[in-house]
Amino acid sequence: MNSEEIVTAAIRHLNEHPTASMAQLAEAIGVSRATLHRHFASRETLLHALGRRAVDRWERDLEEADADGAAASGDPARIERALRLLLRGFVQEADEHGFALTDHFIGQLPDLAERGARLEEREQALYAAAQAAGLLRADLPVRWIGNAVYGLLVAVRESLRRGDVARRDVEDLLLTTFLRGAGYGADAHERGRP
Repeated sequence: MNSEEIVTAAIRHLNEHPTASMAQLAEAIGVSRATLHRHFASRETLLHALGRRAVDRWERDLEEADADGAAASGDPARIERALRLLLRGFVQEADEHGFALTDHFIGQLPDLAERGARLEEREQALYAAAQAAGLLRADLPVRWIGNAVYGLLVAVRESLRRGDVARRDVEDLLLTTFLRGAGYGADAHERGRP
């Protein structure tokens, strides 16, 4: 196995067993500990590679959604399309890279934290443009919207990991929960609902 294949296999295993040791990872991946250590000298080195791949995918999702162009355009249809594409990409990444979402070591690596901050700014610019276009509530802080998306991605990861939802349904669940919410809506009180 090459380094990329090892990273892919390690992510899959860590998604299920986040505290796995290097020995456990080697066994799960199907390589010797010596082979794993030849590619990654320590668990921290491996986690850095996992984090770098997750940040690369985040950047790719922003590019593929044309988040920057859509945000700058002010065009509601273009912004909505970008928002949906971005969220769909995020669902796939949460499934594939779920471990990296909440691993505190990865989040503290200076190079990844710096890149992440830049990517977060780009993502938030899209949310702000969606607010200005009337697609998202304007009364919510943009960071709250970003945090809500993050929370939903953790929910995607956990729901898939535990088998609470079918993989084929999770994208629609995230999109509808985010874009429509989980409540009854403004007229709920008129219908006698809480």
